[in-house]
Amino acid sequence: MSANENEIIIATIMRPSGETGVQAHFNCFRDFLSSRQYRPRLITPFSSPGALVYPLFAVRKILDKLSGPASVWWYRYWHAFFLRMALKKYLKNGAACVVYAQCPVSADAALRARVSARQRVVMVVHFNISQADEWAGKGRIAEGGSFYQAIRDFEARVLPKLDGLVFVSAFMQRELIKRIPALAGVSAAIVPNFLPDPGETGTQNSDADLISIGTLEARKNQRYLLEILVALRERGVTLRLSIIGDGPDRAMLEAAACALKVDELVHFAGFVADAAEWIALHKACIHVASIENLPVTLLEAIARGRPLFVAAVGGVPEILASGNLGLALPLDDAATAAELIAGAINDPEWMAAAGLAARQSYLGNYSSDVCGERLLGFLLSTNPEK
Repeated sequence: MSANENEIIIATIMRPSGETGVQAHFNCFRDFLSSRQYRPRLITPFSSPGALVYPLFAVRKILDKLSGPASVWWYRYWHAFFLRMALKKYLKNGAACVVYAQCPVSADAALRARVSARQRVVMVVHFNISQADEWAGKGRIAEGGSFYQAIRDFEARVLPKLDGLVFVSAFMQRELIKRIPALAGVSAAIVPNFLPDPGETGTQNSDADLISIGTLEARKNQRYLLEILVALRERGVTLRLSIIGDGPDRAMLEAAACALKVDELVHFAGFVADAAEWIALHKACIHVASIENLPVTLLEAIARGRPLFVAAVGGVPEILASGNLGLALPLDDAATAAELIAGAINDPEWMAAAGLAARQSYLGNYSSDVCGERLLGFLLSTNPEK
């Protein structure tokens, strides 16, 4: 098959489905486009012949055990190779279209695969600061090392060549232009992450009060959540916490919960499919990552009318600014964070008002109907023939 005129093609090195915010974003956009009678095409490395793809990707599992940097290089190189192969096959007829790339690696693959300037390449910025920083944060490469710098240099070369950039937060637009000044000349739009409406979610009884969803890794800072539970208990307030997600820090966090004697208050649920469905069983969502672009989990919470207790970093203040839907917590003072949470969660009027504000903010700012239209309009506006 080949590209159709004015088709929107979503290009990603990730699998079609999964629990990441990136997959939530492009699948939500696919559903929106389908609802508007578009027929979006999703192209991934796995769109290439399986007999070639799967044996190579199986090797990475071995590399994961031997070397973080080697595994990261393998992941980026071979996913880009097979994505480029699939895109070349689809774009070869030169039909005007938009390739909506989900990362710098997929953007570069699309730029290399297109055969005409009528085939526009637009990238959405999901990463925090740089993909190099994200890999370093996971402990897979050394921050400031040669591979780290190579990834940043790659982004500085590729991104200015794009026909458009979509930023999910104003924060990330500022940070990226500061790092790569040439991006100031690239057509851009700020369109936040968005979600389909889960519907009204009333207050439900639950053994748990707070919920945190995310990969268990250093950047997500879940150990600080345990310290906040300790500080709450010292104030005579006992709150239960569900931590949803898995990752390299799980064993450390479980040990820390025992050492801090809050293990009876914490439920480590591990990976949960459709984790957002757990939000309705809790009173509020808590999130204390040290850096964030615009986390989808917070949008999942406000869509269900749940107040937020969050560290105001990265793009998170942009969510808080859209209504009195939560509280900003300090990142270095568990006692103050506990005081803020205790005062709010024990105030039924505040909780009800914040929950209503959260739901209204979602409907006005982060629903598929609102943001999907904005994103579609921007992608179509990049057509040089218009």
